[in-house]
Amino acid sequence: MSSLPITKNTNLNNDLFIPNGVTFVGIINVPGLAQINGDITGEITCKELDVGPEGNIKGKVQAQEIQVHGQLENDINCVGLGRVNTNILSLEILK
Repeated sequence: MSSLPITKNTNLNNDLFIPNGVTFVGIINVPGLAQINGDITGEITCKELDVGPEGNIKGKVQAQEIQVHGQLENDINCVGLGRVNTNILSLEILK
């Protein structure tokens, strides 16, 4: 059995990892870190969100910290720190 690539020291009981090739449709609530390398359609609420290079989220996102290396679309609410690594960035800020 291989170990999952965890980027931080975290409590695995409160974290979620969705690997490349996995598709999820629905609502996700994670008390800790959510690492997404698969495809999510729906809503995700978590403390920290890390969207990997193969990750794709379409829907409503709420987190205190967000790092994006993949794709993140629709409603995004980042209360604290957000980092985006991309060649193309398109933002619409609504007040």
